[in-house]
Amino acid sequence: MEKPIQIAFHGITPTSELKEQIEEKATKLERYFDRIVGCRVTVECPNRRHRQGKHIRVRVELSVPGAKLVVGRDPAESEQHEDLSAALNAAFREARRQLEDHARRGDHRSRPESHEEPARAKVSRIFREEGYGFLATPDGREVYFDARSVLGDGFRKMRVGSPVRYAEEAGDEGPQASTVAVGVASRRRAR
Repeated sequence: MEKPIQIAFHGITPTSELKEQIEEKATKLERYFDRIVGCRVTVECPNRRHRQGKHIRVRVELSVPGAKLVVGRDPAESEQHEDLSAALNAAFREARRQLEDHARRGDHRSRPESHEEPARAKVSRIFREEGYGFLATPDGREVYFDARSVLGDGFRKMRVGSPVRYAEEAGDEGPQASTVAVGVASRRRAR
């Protein structure tokens, strides 16, 4: 991988053994596609109360040439696990499948490299306690984003009106940002 593996934990105590296990699983993904640019893994145990105990969610984001592959975006209740090992195994099994599909389609070879500016917007509303917010686009649309989609510690630094760069995708309830970078001034093209 070109970039180091990023691991984040929410509502769960990280251990060195757990971090090593995740790094090992992420590194093994290169067996299925050797051009992975970056990998970000988020392990969380939401504070919501469930009748059947705590549920663990694992999100794996892989950056590959020409695409971003995301596993565990918003898993259904049936896809959440009470066992950490089962949750990790399921997420990395799905990541492997997506990588194999990506390699089989050959998307990384046939798609010309894009030199378009990333989409830009401003934060219009932010709900810190709930962990989400909305972006206002220059064309007047509103795009949902989750705190887990914000790079680094940007969610903590965000304010209404903060400029951002983002990648948009179709969500279950409308457009959503899969990745948000905070505090990005617009670039002018050199002539």
